[in-house]
Amino acid sequence: MRTFTVRFAAAAGYFGALTVIGTVGYRVIEEWSLLDALYMTAITLTSVGYEEVHPLSEVGQIFTMFLLVGGITGIGIWFALITAFIVEIDLTDLLRRRRNERELVRMNDHVVVCGAGRTGRQVIEELVATGQPFVVIERDRRIVEELYEVLPEGLVITGDATLDHNLEEARVETARALVASLSADADNLFVCLSARHLSPDLMIVARAHEEQAMDKMLRAGADRVVSPNVSSAVQMASFIVRPSVMSLLDVMTHSGDLSLRLEQAEIPSTSTLAGQTLLDAAIPQRTGLIVIAVEKDTDGERRFLFNPVASTRLDAGDELIVLGEPEQVDTLRRYVGS
Repeated sequence: MRTFTVRFAAAAGYFGALTVIGTVGYRVIEEWSLLDALYMTAITLTSVGYEEVHPLSEVGQIFTMFLLVGGITGIGIWFALITAFIVEIDLTDLLRRRRNERELVRMNDHVVVCGAGRTGRQVIEELVATGQPFVVIERDRRIVEELYEVLPEGLVITGDATLDHNLEEARVETARALVASLSADADNLFVCLSARHLSPDLMIVARAHEEQAMDKMLRAGADRVVSPNVSSAVQMASFIVRPSVMSLLDVMTHSGDLSLRLEQAEIPSTSTLAGQTLLDAAIPQRTGLIVIAVEKDTDGERRFLFNPVASTRLDAGDELIVLGEPEQVDTLRRYVGS
């Protein structure tokens, strides 16, 4: 759109310049009034075939011929721009839909983001930063176009996320997680219900504007519910109580220049680390990462073991919570899965 805006502005400037040249030319050559000169310029540039306002001198005839060539050229450019604009919009939309269809068929273990407003944009930015595959469902076409400007290769479905067929098109049944970040709590509640019905094992994270809606979304199938009002209040209080800790966390989660990140890596059943201790695994020595915690399945419940000691046993299904650079995390995931 920006490219065509510049082109149309250039074409309009071209016609404006010709109009000024023609009007001044007839005023000087034929000594006509301003209105007659402007009218003669307009009918010449548009090639409508009207008669001359007044008989032309030889110099005026030559000037008119040059003006005709400029006008016909400008009209050709103008119609070419309009045709290209229409074709480009239709062709781009068609190619984009076909590409999305091909990519969506192959999507697996991805994240479905419902709503690309302020919260959804932040989720998308984090998914892009961590290299996670995702599909966006957004019904506002203006926001969709803005997303394509930032992420030309992004997978975006233009539609209402509360409708089952849009969730099915986003392949929610093969996704590993869904984020419900629509503007209304009722819409997020519908998304949770529909997504849980379509995929019973799906991880669902929903946003609730009102604190009263948090419990309803949990009953509707959400695994986690985030309320900006509640989380903001806790964060504000934490900045007062533990300012240094919160400053560090704020820098780590919002600074694009800081390379350290908190990440997690699961130990699969095929991993050679299953059954070993942290001392035997030697994760800091092999990857350079700091193991912050281990999430283990204890009596059917997931519990965190913070600051694990060297004798901590690693079992299949455990989640390692580590701190380090993205490259080190990739090394850990290859090491864990080897």
